[in-house]
Amino acid sequence: MNLNNIPFGTTDWAEISTTRHEGEQGYALWRTQQFDNIRVRIVEYSENYLADHWCHKGHILLCLEGELHTELEDGRTFTLSAGMSYQVADNAEAHRSSTAHGAKLFIVD
Repeated sequence: MNLNNIPFGTTDWAEISTTRHEGEQGYALWRTQQFDNIRVRIVEYSENYLADHWCHKGHILLCLEGELHTELEDGRTFTLSAGMSYQVADNAEAHRSSTAHGAKLFIVD
């Protein structure tokens, strides 16, 4: 990742409007900022959320609240609780997220 063409700035995430993204079950609310080719998001998953696709995009993801379950296409599963993170490269390992009780994430991709 190269961080280019991004002057110093601050973000008050409470002022960023949300966009709703439906999952196979539940929904996700995204607050998104784009900095050159870097996307930074606060994502809140509803209870009983299940992604509607296998994601191939790379991310660095930090769980801020709740519990997130990540399934890899090869069948492995991982659980993140608040304070835990994961990282995966573009096109490295397809993954999808779910949560029983909701989760709030900080994601850079």
